Amino acid sequence: MILGIRRRAFAVARITIDYTPAIHQDAGIARLTREVVRAVLASGAPHEFRLFVMGRPAPGVPLSNLMNTRELPLHVSRMSDRWLYRLWFRANVRAPVQLFSGPCDLYHATDFVLPPLRDGTPSVLTVHDLSFERDPDSAPPRLIPFLKRVVPDSARRATHIVADSHATARDLTALYGVPPEKITVIHSGVDGRFTPYRDTLYMQRRRAYVLKKYGIGDAPFILTVGTLQRRKNHLRLVQAFAKLIAARSGARTPLLVIAGGKGWLYDEVHAEVQRLGLGERVRFIGYVEDMDLPHLYRAAAAFAFPSTYEGFGLPPLEAMASGVPVVTSNVSSLPEVVGEAGLQVDPLDVDALARALEQALNDEVWRRHCIARGLARAAQFTWQRAAEQLLAVYERVLRQ
Repeated sequence: MILGIRRRAFAVARITIDYTPAIHQDAGIARLTREVVRAVLASGAPHEFRLFVMGRPAPGVPLSNLMNTRELPLHVSRMSDRWLYRLWFRANVRAPVQLFSGPCDLYHATDFVLPPLRDGTPSVLTVHDLSFERDPDSAPPRLIPFLKRVVPDSARRATHIVADSHATARDLTALYGVPPEKITVIHSGVDGRFTPYRDTLYMQRRRAYVLKKYGIGDAPFILTVGTLQRRKNHLRLVQAFAKLIAARSGARTPLLVIAGGKGWLYDEVHAEVQRLGLGERVRFIGYVEDMDLPHLYRAAAAFAFPSTYEGFGLPPLEAMASGVPVVTSNVSSLPEVVGEAGLQVDPLDVDALARALEQALNDEVWRRHCIARGLARAAQFTWQRAAEQLLAVYERVLRQ
């Protein structure tokens, strides 16, 4: 019996991955979860993978967007993540997650929170960032006490932690005292759909379709992608854009296109656009469907991402892969992502941001060098590499 258990753990293990964010969310963490799971399944690893989703998706939402590499067990619980979290962390009912997900030899919690497990079950916890600690204005106040209580406890109980960046790993050690050897940094990859524009009939038609669908038209535009919340720094981006417009006498006036769903404290951005008289130049286009996003990137004249805090920062990576010059921040994880391939500025300096946007739009020599460096930089980040690193973490945890 003992030999049978050891054979399963060391050769073919039953690994349950929490796929809930890929189904119920629509921003960066959702895409990260989908892509890394897809790459893990495509790797040919011998383990038995099961995807666990807390709560049924809304009608019309696909249960998976995975490669057809194998028949994949997908278990959807009747209780949503909200109700399960209430059960586990408010009512303190320590019912192991295996009661809802099925048995496993390793459980991977992919979104900050590690549920109760049966005794002896090894676990991997992904912590994407600690924005609720470093920048609490970015999270709804009702969530902050929950996150500050549950995330450090999850980090303590997890067998091993995956962090999206070295910046997040440093935060885990500095704020929660997590030993560095308990953390593995796995950078996100960039999907092969994100490529530079080519003057083919297909790309011409898709570009025209996307620009019409989101009401952008044919004017040049600066693009930013991200949920409307304070740490994305849309307010200062709008202010820098206003300075850029004021300085461009006689030049063709660009648009600022803000793509992303509504988050927390976003009304001030809309109010600032109206105060500055930019209602015709700033477009809020909301959430962009995955199939449209590559074409939107390719159509942009420049990409801006002046966030004050990021666990990783997938949009600048996607923009570089799409052949678009990038302006971003010089803080948190963003220098890890962009390196020397884009302009890095102090996200609190509106004047510096305006100057960087002007250079990204008009300095043709710099633009050519930036695009070439960006493509080379983006090529270093692949989902295959991320999957290989994650599988190595699984093997390491199974052997502990």
